[in-house]
Amino acid sequence: MSQRRSWSFSSLRLKNRQEKEDEGNIGSRRRGAHAFSSLREKNSEQRPEEIQGDNANGGLGEKRRLHSVPETAEEKEGAILPGEEDSYDVGMGKRLSTMWSSFRGKLHIKNRTTKELDLPADTELPPVEENREQRYCGQFFFEYLVVVSLKKTKDGIYEPQITYQFPKRDGMIRFQKEEEEKTFKAITLFCFPEGIKWAPLTEYSSETFSFVLTEIDGSRRNGYCRRLLPKGNGARPPEAYCIISKLACFGLFSKIFDEVEKRRQISMAMIYPFMQSLREAPFPAPGNTVKIKSFIPDAGTEIISLTRPVDSWLEHVDFRTLFHCLTDEEVVQVFAAAVLERRIIFIAEELGTLSQVIHAVTVLLHPFIWQHTLISIVPEILIDVVMAPTPYLLGVQKRLEDQVIDQGDLLAVDLSEGKKQTFIRTVGDEDTILPPKLKAEILQALGARHEKATMEELNQVVPEAFLPFFVKTVGHFAQHIQRKKPGEPGRFQQQNFCKALESKTTRHFVKKFVQTQMFDLFIQEMEQRPASQEGFFEKKIKEYQAKVKQKTKKH
Repeated sequence: MSQRRSWSFSSLRLKNRQEKEDEGNIGSRRRGAHAFSSLREKNSEQRPEEIQGDNANGGLGEKRRLHSVPETAEEKEGAILPGEEDSYDVGMGKRLSTMWSSFRGKLHIKNRTTKELDLPADTELPPVEENREQRYCGQFFFEYLVVVSLKKTKDGIYEPQITYQFPKRDGMIRFQKEEEEKTFKAITLFCFPEGIKWAPLTEYSSETFSFVLTEIDGSRRNGYCRRLLPKGNGARPPEAYCIISKLACFGLFSKIFDEVEKRRQISMAMIYPFMQSLREAPFPAPGNTVKIKSFIPDAGTEIISLTRPVDSWLEHVDFRTLFHCLTDEEVVQVFAAAVLERRIIFIAEELGTLSQVIHAVTVLLHPFIWQHTLISIVPEILIDVVMAPTPYLLGVQKRLEDQVIDQGDLLAVDLSEGKKQTFIRTVGDEDTILPPKLKAEILQALGARHEKATMEELNQVVPEAFLPFFVKTVGHFAQHIQRKKPGEPGRFQQQNFCKALESKTTRHFVKKFVQTQMFDLFIQEMEQRPASQEGFFEKKIKEYQAKVKQKTKKH
């Protein structure tokens, strides 16, 4: 029996994963999160025995496990798909299964064999995965490079089809071919989310954006896409280059696209040797550089340097787009809504704007991780996802605005140039969610950046503006994790944790924040982690506490 897999269209993960902590990062914190569920035990001191599970292995994935990752080949074959054992959330599961089932009737994007894109009835959208150093070890830079072209059908419409693939896989068994077909169908859907509404063009501005495909076991593939008008004369439809990789590093792949595009202008055959060299190269550690040799006629052999950022949790983000589209005050209001896990829709014409802004917003939450639905670019055929009753971050193209903004309590953010107003729809309290003093400190820190700051400069300034907010609100969490013996799992004392805050406004905010899934799963990991183990966030907390003590001594 072959392993069963299905693709969901999101930047999120579904299952528990046992992964080691990336050096300098907090580590995986979203194990045990149900894809569409924001449910959590409100009293962490009274957790049911059946939810706690067996912690004999000391892994967080064994705790509050909702979906388990098979460990052996035999277990993988017997893996349970979502919806088969979801008795704990039947009502929500039925509503969401009904919603996703309705999508299947709309999916008429077909490949050359005219098979329809097959989404399972229980397709779910799991949360975004944090980068892990261990995942890069032994990994190729990418799995596929494909070219997606718009081909005219007998009906006179333009349909996206894959016209080039590297590398080509031979010798695959039947289920592997079927899974590859599903992957390729998903790629065409995201490279051209507008569907069949295309016509030949004489001018088209190149754009680069990203998306993520998530398997049922929680593993992710990042899709990097560059759309442009192919070389030629007269009106012609655009085409898209798409790279599928397990590595999340938008800046590196943007540079790779520059090289691919340059070679494509010469000949499609020139792409192969460059991509082959790249595929054989090791993915660099944070702060390191890999050099790729590539030959170009009339130019000779070129050395292309690809450098990975030092802070790996920042390598998939470019804050420039976020601060170009929104003022500092607006960014802080979006941050506030995201912290409380609200429903947020971003609207823009450009696909690159949507993907860059959404990735930037999720990074502002560091060291916490968005646990719910996240789709940086919602294909028109899946637009009904806006009706989901649970938290989400969605990117929607401007032409679909009227179909998404009338969906109850949500924050709809217009990122378009020349917009009349940024917040098309609000809950109404976004400006008062954060404690006033701490909000002012964020704005002051953001105001210190240069008007034309580079990406590297923003990667330093922006995290330093938002991270202290979490240090000052929840940085005392370790003092309220009780352990019976050193080395044993602890138990978080939530009530005492909230009471320890002197500021009334901060305490009011924290009482809401501790109810979020991102905080709950963060605390779960902290309970399981040895007290002596220290991550990036803990280092920042110690730095802040040292400054407070020094200031106290002076006074």
